[in-house]
Amino acid sequence: MLTIIPGTIPTADFHQFLVGAVAPRPIAFVSTLDEAGTPNLAPYSFFNCFSSNPPIVVFSSNRRVTTNTTKDTLHNVLETKEVVINVVTYNIVRQAAVASIEYPKEVSEFAKAGFTALASEVVKPFRVAESPIQMECKVNQIIPLGERGGAGHLVICEVMRMHIDEAILDERGRIDPHKLDLMGRMGRAFYVRASGEAIHTVFQPQNVLGIGFDQLPPSIRHSKILTGNDLAQLAALVEPPDAEAVAALRQDAYVQSLLESEEPVIALHRYAQKELAKENVALAAKIAWLSTAV
Repeated sequence: MLTIIPGTIPTADFHQFLVGAVAPRPIAFVSTLDEAGTPNLAPYSFFNCFSSNPPIVVFSSNRRVTTNTTKDTLHNVLETKEVVINVVTYNIVRQAAVASIEYPKEVSEFAKAGFTALASEVVKPFRVAESPIQMECKVNQIIPLGERGGAGHLVICEVMRMHIDEAILDERGRIDPHKLDLMGRMGRAFYVRASGEAIHTVFQPQNVLGIGFDQLPPSIRHSKILTGNDLAQLAALVEPPDAEAVAALRQDAYVQSLLESEEPVIALHRYAQKELAKENVALAAKIAWLSTAV
């Protein structure tokens, strides 16, 4: 493996390794005002939520690597202690990229990137009308992480109002990721679209004890076919499949053909894998456990 000691390569290069590894990252489209009332709008991918009660979201405005200077957003939040954090969807991601251009301080990125400034309810910075989710925030704390180029400033924001376009909600009134169609940032110029086939459901109850990998039969645990993800579905079972139900599978014509093949264990594991892909975990477990008796 490539091993890198921070400080032994240029900061710009190490930055790219970091953002390539810690990805995808959500994008905070941050709206602020300076002391003269000039709007500023900039995307930040060092962003996430850290608390729901109180509702806290955090983004980082880093010092420029080459010039060790700070950005207009940081200046504005230090002065006003207010921001609006908008989300970036597929429909507006290229406009958001235009807003990342370092225009002079007196220039509004709303105008340059073609966005509509929407008045907020409890803070002074504007919302982005084209963004389907907007969070009006007060800035609770700004924590500088260093003084050299590339050092971040954690901007800890408390959400005072959250606005959600009802068109992105499902029938239960919850956010539908396919309708929202968020974009995430990766390393360099790479982005990821969080909708369609990119969305996967991984439902794992945390209060139900699974049998775990250590309780899987060795021939299953060391399968040449079943992947770690496949085995995890079996490891999440509350108990192994019933022995009689496993034995009854031998009466199935297709299973009989697999048992009579040249490599029955591999054939059964492939069959189990196909059923796991369809979320038929109970059937897949019986198939897998049957392979231990071959």
